[in-house]
Amino acid sequence: MAAAAATTGAAPAGDKVDWRLATPLGLTYLVFFAAPFLILLGISFYADAEQTRLGLDSWLKFYTDRFYLKVIWDTLKLGIFAVIATTLLAYPLALVYRAASPTWQRVLLFIILMPLLTSVVIRTFAWIVILAREGVVNQTLMGLGLTATPLNLLQTELGLVIALTQIEMPLMLLPLLTIMNQMDQNLVDASRALGASKWRTFFRVILPLTLPGWIAGATLVFASATTAFISQSVIGGARLVYLPSLIWQQSMVVYNWPFAAVASLTLLFTVLAGIMALSWLGRFARTT
Repeated sequence: MAAAAATTGAAPAGDKVDWRLATPLGLTYLVFFAAPFLILLGISFYADAEQTRLGLDSWLKFYTDRFYLKVIWDTLKLGIFAVIATTLLAYPLALVYRAASPTWQRVLLFIILMPLLTSVVIRTFAWIVILAREGVVNQTLMGLGLTATPLNLLQTELGLVIALTQIEMPLMLLPLLTIMNQMDQNLVDASRALGASKWRTFFRVILPLTLPGWIAGATLVFASATTAFISQSVIGGARLVYLPSLIWQQSMVVYNWPFAAVASLTLLFTVLAGIMALSWLGRFARTT
């Protein structure tokens, strides 16, 4: 019977996929994502805050005002900066992890995972203490003579990126470590044996082979950084306005739900655009 199945090209009965197993996930998706999305989309087409008449007023107001366009760009830029910062720190750490002994690898893995065991609220408020004018960073810089006066790091984009880099670092490191552990060491050794320098080996061998892991980590970091309402509000303060804080302001303070719905959908589209761009980079990924 197996030979007959192989001859006819039909899949054995045991290999058939029972799509009914995906029914709970599909229903959950419909209830908790698709339905709210459709409701939000419908609300966005109301022309006034009281939701008494339909129109494109909210959409036109959002996309014709330079202030709101700048908010979109700032949100997108924050995600890009977070990805760049975590990438620059994650690759050296990943290389150290790969070269370490199994015992030290377990220690490093515990250190990497430890921030995930702490609430993001606690980590965010800890960064307020670190970045304050009397905080650790400013005291260290002044003690080393690098600056005469404390730097303003709170309520600045630089301070927010620094905090998000530490908060989002595990999301970049874990996929990168996974793919790097699967990399064939013989390829690295062959590159070095053929006379390639460490930098050339990194850019021509290690980087292309670890690109799938980087794309996975960058996707997580970008999506998390652009939607990090707590970090953006606490560290960025009122001086920095991003889409999550704008959504909260319009929905909970001004009670303009149609405008908040437009901002929410814009945030969703912004995150999806970043994810699609990273997925496009995945076409250049090479695996062993």
